[in-house]
Amino acid sequence: MIIRAKSGLELFSPEEKSTISVTLSETPVHAGFPSPADDHLESKLDLNKALVKNPAATFFARVKGESMVGEGVDDGDILVIDKSVDPYENCLAVCYLEGEFTLKRVKVDGDNLLLIPANPKFKTIKVSRENDFYIWGIVRYLIKRV
Repeated sequence: MIIRAKSGLELFSPEEKSTISVTLSETPVHAGFPSPADDHLESKLDLNKALVKNPAATFFARVKGESMVGEGVDDGDILVIDKSVDPYENCLAVCYLEGEFTLKRVKVDGDNLLLIPANPKFKTIKVSRENDFYIWGIVRYLIKRV
């Protein structure tokens, strides 16, 4: 299933009955000097099991825009969003605001919520009770292309 929002955000639901198994090296990839003593064991990793904890409430979305680049979230990245996770202070959330989806950090400010971008080109959004707003889902994973 694909949902296209006016903002350009595309939401995809995972195939619940499929498995995606790729080879996983049991040897960690070191960012320093490699250890010649490490064995090169391999096993299989099912990406659905690793990334999707609640299939009925999980969606994938492709990022469009640059408001979160300061946190390493770039245009074209893929978000794994879980709608069953309760929002919490400073969570990275996909929010629905006045007919548009937006990705921001969520902070509580008295009776208001602040939607915090991670790019100085964008302003913090103050959400009050009068706004058409809800937190659609919480980002659990970010998939990047390098």
